Amino acid sequence: MRLNRVFRSVVAGTALCCAVAPLCADNDPYAAARREFQAAYAQPETRGADSAALQAYPLYPYLQAARLQHDLGTAAPGAVDTAVAGFLKQYGEQPVTRSLRRAWLPDLARRKAWAAFYAAYTDAVADTALRCDLLQARLALNLGKDLAPAVTEQWLNGRDTPPECEPAFDWLRAQQLLAPSLVDRRARLALAAGNARLARTLSAGLPPELAAPLRQWAALIEQPQREIDHLIAQPELPVEPAALQDGWMRLARADVDEALQRFQPLLDARKLDAAGASPYARALALSLAWSRRPEALPYFARVQPADVDERTGEWAVRAALWAGDWSRAAQAVAALPPALGELPRWRYWAARTAELQGDAAAAKAAYTQLSAKDNYYAALAAARLKQPYAPHPQPLPFDDAAAAQLAQQPALVRAHELFLCDLRPLAAVEWQAALDALEPASRVQAAGLALRWGWYEQGIASASKQGIFNDYERLYPRPYDAAVHAGAALAQLPEDLVYALLRQESLYDAQALSRAGAIGLLQLLPDTAQRTARRWQRPPPSRAGLFDPAINVPLGSAELRDLLNLFGNQLPPAIAAYNAGPNAATRWLPDTPRDAAVWIENIPYNETRDYVQRVLWHSVVFGWRRSGEPQKLDSWLGQVSMPAAPAPGSMPGPAP
Repeated sequence: MRLNRVFRSVVAGTALCCAVAPLCADNDPYAAARREFQAAYAQPETRGADSAALQAYPLYPYLQAARLQHDLGTAAPGAVDTAVAGFLKQYGEQPVTRSLRRAWLPDLARRKAWAAFYAAYTDAVADTALRCDLLQARLALNLGKDLAPAVTEQWLNGRDTPPECEPAFDWLRAQQLLAPSLVDRRARLALAAGNARLARTLSAGLPPELAAPLRQWAALIEQPQREIDHLIAQPELPVEPAALQDGWMRLARADVDEALQRFQPLLDARKLDAAGASPYARALALSLAWSRRPEALPYFARVQPADVDERTGEWAVRAALWAGDWSRAAQAVAALPPALGELPRWRYWAARTAELQGDAAAAKAAYTQLSAKDNYYAALAAARLKQPYAPHPQPLPFDDAAAAQLAQQPALVRAHELFLCDLRPLAAVEWQAALDALEPASRVQAAGLALRWGWYEQGIASASKQGIFNDYERLYPRPYDAAVHAGAALAQLPEDLVYALLRQESLYDAQALSRAGAIGLLQLLPDTAQRTARRWQRPPPSRAGLFDPAINVPLGSAELRDLLNLFGNQLPPAIAAYNAGPNAATRWLPDTPRDAAVWIENIPYNETRDYVQRVLWHSVVFGWRRSGEPQKLDSWLGQVSMPAAPAPGSMPGPAP
C-alpha cells in the first residue's frame, strides 16, 4: 500500500531538513529521531524495535498510523480492527487519524462491519460514498430516527451517485417516500448541472406530463442547435423558459455564428418582447465578447437591467474597451454596482476612459489615488502618470517571543516536523488544525513563523488569509538565487521576471505537483520539459529531476523564452501562453494592435487574466526589492499585436 507522500529518498529528506531550518547538527534536538522516523516511515511493512528516541518523537503516531494502514487488508481483520479502533480512540479526530480513518472506513463497509463503522465515522474524512455507507450502517443498526431527511439530502443532487448510495435509495422507495415530485426535483438538479444522461434515466419512471419537459431539456443540452431549430420551426410547441435559455447559452458558446443566425428567428417564433429577448441577447453578448467580436456591443445594449449580473456588467466594459468605444466603456463602468465599481480594476478603467475622453484632470486625480496602493492597477496608474512606481511596504508585526512560544505548541511542532520530512500534505493538515485553534493575532505570528522555517507557500498563504500582503521582505523572498540566475542567464531573461513566474506558479514549493501533473517551481509538464530540453540542447530531465530547482528553473525559463520568441518578444501574450498554452494565447491575439492593458483585460479565461496581472505585479515587487529603486514601467504602456512571421532560425531554442 502506498502512503500519501513516501520520501523520494531518506538522504534527500535529511538534506531538506538542514536546508530550510536553523535546526542542523547540534542545534537540532530531533535530528537523530527524525532520521530514524524517515527510514521507518518509508517502509511501514518492516517492523523492528523502535528506539526510545523514536517513540518520543512528535511524529511517532504518524508512523504507527502508517503501519496500521499498511496492515489493512494484509493482516487478520479482527486484530487490525482492534488496533485501529484503539489508535483512533487514543487520538480522536486529530489530523494524524485522518488518512488511517479514510482507509479503514471503506474496508469496514465492504465487510459490513457496521457497528465499528458507525463508531469510527466522522464527517471530516467523508466523501459521498462514505456518507451513503453511514446511511447503510444506520439501517443495519436500526438507527432510523431522522433517517428519511438524511437519505433525501443525499438523493437531491444533480451528480451521479456511487453504488454505495443505492441501498439507502431503495429503502426510501420501500418506505414510499420517493414520490415523483422528488424524482423530478433531482432530475432538474441534474439538468441544471448539465447532466442530461442522469436526467433521462430519472425521467424514465415518471408520468408523461413530468417526463416530457425533462427530456426536452436534456435534448437542448445534448443537441442545442437541432432542438432550437425544431422550436423555431414549430412555434406552437411548449418549452420551459429555463430549458430554452440553457440550450441557447450552450449554442452561443459552442458556435456563436450559428446562434447569431437564429437570434431573430427565435424571437419571432417565440414572440419574445424586449424583456423576453434580454437573456438571449446576454448569452450572445458574452460569447461575442469572449471572442473579442465587435458585434458584442449592440447585444449588450439589448440586455435589460434586471438581467445584468456582475459578469455581464464587467464584460460590457471589456467589450467597449476592445472596440475603442470609450464613451460606452465609461457608461458601462458607471453602471456597475457600487461595490464592484470601487475595485481597483474598475477605478482604473474609469480613470482611463476619462483620460481618453479628454478629462485629463479627473484622470490624473484618479491615477494619483490609485498609485498610492499596491496592486497591478496601481502600477498601471503610475505608468499613466509617467512616474516610476515603488510599492508601499507594511512590515508584518512579528514578535520573536510570541513566535518562539507558538513554535512549542504540539500541533505546530508536528506541522514543522512533517514539513522538514517533506510530508507536506500531512503538514498542511496539521498546520490548518493548529491555526484554527489560534486567535487572529497569533495566526499572524504563526504565518511569520512558517516563513522563518522556509515554508514559504504556507507562510504566504496564511499571511494572506490574515490580510497581510505588503511585508515584501518576508512575502517576496529569493531562496533560489542560484537556480534563478542560471535560468535567467540561459534564457536571456530578467531575474525579476523568473522569480515572478516562480512565485505565481508554485509559491516557492519545489515539490509542487499539480493535478494536471505539472512539477516543481515552474510547474513543468514532463513532456514539455523534455521538448524544451531537446530544443535547448540540455540533458533530458527525468520526472524526479524536475523537482530539482537546478533543473526545473532553467528549463522553465527556456520555455518562457521560447514563448517570447513565438510572440514577437511581447511579454503579456508569452505569460498568458505559459499559463493557458500557446494555442489559446494565439487565438487571443488581435487583428490590429491593441493597448496592452486592454488586451490583458480582455483575456477570456479569468484564471489566465489574473495570472498575467499577478506575474507582472510580482516582477515589479522583485525589481524594487532587488534595486531599492522605484520601477520604470514604460513597457506597460505598449501594445499587443499579431507578430510577424518568424525569420528562419529565430524560433524556439537558444540563440545560435
